[in-house]
Amino acid sequence: MMRSFLLALFLIASAAPAFAVNPDEMLKDPALESRARAISAELRCMVCQNQSIDDSNAELAKDLRLLVRKRIADGDSDQQVMSYIVSRYGEFVLLKPRFETKTLLLWGAPILLALLGGLSLVVFARRYAGQPTGSTLTSEEQARLSELLKK
Repeated sequence: MMRSFLLALFLIASAAPAFAVNPDEMLKDPALESRARAISAELRCMVCQNQSIDDSNAELAKDLRLLVRKRIADGDSDQQVMSYIVSRYGEFVLLKPRFETKTLLLWGAPILLALLGGLSLVVFARRYAGQPTGSTLTSEEQARLSELLKK
Protein backbone atom coordinates (compact mmCIF):
# COMPACT_ATOMS: atom_id res chain seq x y z
CA MET A 1 0.00 0.00 0.00
CA MET A 2 2.83 2.38 0.88
CA ARG A 3 4.66 1.55 -2.37
CA SER A 4 1.54 2.40 -4.38
CA PHE A 5 1.20 5.69 -2.54
CA LEU A 6 4.84 6.60 -3.11
CA LEU A 7 4.60 5.62 -6.77
CA ALA A 8 1.49 7.75 -7.22
CA LEU A 9 3.18 10.66 -5.43
CA PHE A 10 6.23 10.34 -7.67
CA LEU A 11 4.11 10.25 -10.83
CA ILE A 12 2.18 13.33 -9.76
CA ALA A 13 5.37 15.21 -8.93
CA SER A 14 6.99 14.23 -12.22
CA ALA A 15 3.99 15.56 -14.15
CA ALA A 16 4.46 19.06 -12.71
CA PRO A 17 5.52 21.61 -15.32
CA ALA A 18 9.24 22.02 -15.69
CA PHE A 19 10.34 25.59 -16.17
CA ALA A 20 12.63 26.15 -19.10
CA VAL A 21 14.51 29.11 -17.66
CA ASN A 22 18.21 28.32 -17.58
CA PRO A 23 20.35 29.52 -14.67
CA ASP A 24 22.49 31.63 -17.01
CA GLU A 25 19.39 33.61 -18.04
CA MET A 26 18.39 34.57 -14.49
CA LEU A 27 18.93 38.05 -13.10
CA LYS A 28 21.06 38.40 -10.00
CA ASP A 29 18.49 40.53 -8.16
CA PRO A 30 15.70 38.21 -6.88
CA ALA A 31 13.10 40.98 -7.05
CA LEU A 32 13.88 41.69 -10.71
CA GLU A 33 13.96 37.96 -11.48
CA SER A 34 10.55 37.56 -9.84
CA ARG A 35 9.17 40.34 -12.07
CA ALA A 36 10.72 38.73 -15.14
CA ARG A 37 9.17 35.35 -14.27
CA ALA A 38 5.75 36.93 -13.75
CA ILE A 39 5.93 38.68 -17.14
CA SER A 40 7.27 35.54 -18.85
CA ALA A 41 4.33 33.54 -17.51
CA GLU A 42 1.93 35.90 -19.31
CA LEU A 43 3.63 35.72 -22.72
CA ARG A 44 2.87 33.00 -25.28
CA CYS A 45 5.64 31.09 -26.98
CA MET A 46 5.18 31.83 -30.68
CA VAL A 47 6.54 28.39 -31.60
CA CYS A 48 4.66 26.21 -29.09
CA GLN A 49 1.60 28.52 -28.86
CA ASN A 50 0.09 26.66 -25.89
CA GLN A 51 2.90 27.39 -23.48
CA SER A 52 4.24 30.48 -21.87
CA ILE A 53 7.78 31.50 -22.71
CA ASP A 54 8.60 30.61 -19.11
CA ASP A 55 7.72 26.95 -19.81
CA SER A 56 9.02 26.63 -23.38
CA ASN A 57 12.41 25.35 -24.49
CA ALA A 58 12.15 26.91 -27.96
CA GLU A 59 14.92 29.26 -29.09
CA LEU A 60 12.43 32.08 -29.71
CA ALA A 61 11.10 31.69 -26.17
CA LYS A 62 14.64 31.93 -24.82
CA ASP A 63 15.22 35.08 -26.88
CA LEU A 64 11.99 36.59 -25.51
CA ARG A 65 12.96 35.68 -21.94
CA LEU A 66 16.32 37.40 -22.43
CA LEU A 67 14.62 40.43 -23.98
CA VAL A 68 12.22 40.68 -21.02
CA ARG A 69 15.12 40.48 -18.57
CA LYS A 70 17.13 43.08 -20.51
CA ARG A 71 14.21 45.52 -20.53
CA ILE A 72 13.67 45.00 -16.78
CA ALA A 73 17.40 45.44 -16.07
CA ASP A 74 17.30 48.68 -18.13
CA GLY A 75 14.63 50.01 -15.76
CA ASP A 76 11.39 49.48 -17.69
CA SER A 77 8.21 48.91 -15.71
CA ASP A 78 6.23 45.70 -16.17
CA GLN A 79 3.69 47.55 -18.32
CA GLN A 80 6.43 49.05 -20.50
CA VAL A 81 7.98 45.61 -21.04
CA MET A 82 4.61 44.10 -21.98
CA SER A 83 3.81 47.01 -24.31
CA TYR A 84 7.20 46.67 -26.00
CA ILE A 85 6.76 42.92 -26.57
CA VAL A 86 3.19 43.40 -27.85
CA SER A 87 4.32 46.20 -30.19
CA ARG A 88 6.88 43.83 -31.75
CA TYR A 89 4.87 40.58 -31.83
CA GLY A 90 1.22 41.67 -31.70
CA GLU A 91 -1.63 40.82 -29.31
CA PHE A 92 -1.28 37.10 -30.07
CA VAL A 93 1.83 36.97 -27.87
CA LEU A 94 -0.36 37.52 -24.79
CA LEU A 95 -1.71 34.33 -23.20
CA LYS A 96 -4.59 36.37 -21.78
CA PRO A 97 -5.64 38.97 -24.37
CA ARG A 98 -6.43 42.47 -23.17
CA PHE A 99 -10.08 43.52 -22.88
CA GLU A 100 -10.40 46.05 -25.69
CA THR A 101 -12.88 46.85 -28.45
CA LYS A 102 -11.10 44.64 -30.96
CA THR A 103 -11.15 41.68 -28.54
CA LEU A 104 -14.74 42.19 -27.43
CA LEU A 105 -16.01 39.30 -29.57
CA LEU A 106 -13.29 37.04 -28.15
CA TRP A 107 -14.36 37.80 -24.57
CA GLY A 108 -18.11 37.91 -25.29
CA ALA A 109 -18.41 34.80 -27.47
CA PRO A 110 -18.61 32.26 -24.61
CA ILE A 111 -21.34 34.27 -22.86
CA LEU A 112 -23.20 34.80 -26.13
CA LEU A 113 -23.03 31.09 -27.01
CA ALA A 114 -24.24 30.07 -23.54
CA LEU A 115 -27.20 32.46 -23.77
CA LEU A 116 -28.11 31.25 -27.27
CA GLY A 117 -27.87 27.62 -26.13
CA GLY A 118 -30.09 28.27 -23.13
CA LEU A 119 -32.61 30.17 -25.23
CA SER A 120 -32.77 27.38 -27.80
CA LEU A 121 -33.34 24.82 -25.02
CA VAL A 122 -36.22 26.89 -23.61
CA VAL A 123 -37.79 27.30 -27.07
CA PHE A 124 -37.40 23.58 -27.82
CA ALA A 125 -38.85 22.55 -24.45
CA ARG A 126 -41.86 24.88 -24.78
CA ARG A 127 -42.58 23.80 -28.35
CA TYR A 128 -42.73 20.11 -27.54
CA ALA A 129 -44.12 20.25 -23.98
CA GLY A 130 -47.52 18.63 -23.62
CA GLN A 131 -47.65 17.25 -27.13
CA PRO A 132 -48.52 13.57 -27.42
CA THR A 133 -45.62 11.43 -28.46
CA GLY A 134 -47.44 8.33 -29.69
CA SER A 135 -50.31 7.53 -32.05
CA THR A 136 -53.96 7.04 -31.03
CA LEU A 137 -55.20 3.57 -30.14
CA THR A 138 -56.87 1.45 -32.74
CA SER A 139 -60.41 0.20 -32.04
CA GLU A 140 -59.05 -3.29 -31.17
CA GLU A 141 -56.52 -1.79 -28.75
CA GLN A 142 -59.22 0.42 -27.17
CA ALA A 143 -61.49 -2.61 -26.69
CA ARG A 144 -58.66 -4.64 -25.16
CA LEU A 145 -57.79 -1.75 -22.78
CA SER A 146 -61.45 -1.44 -21.69
CA GLU A 147 -61.57 -5.18 -21.09
CA LEU A 148 -58.40 -5.08 -18.97
CA LEU A 149 -59.64 -2.13 -16.92
CA LYS A 150 -62.91 -3.90 -16.06
CA LYS A 151 -61.11 -6.81 -14.45
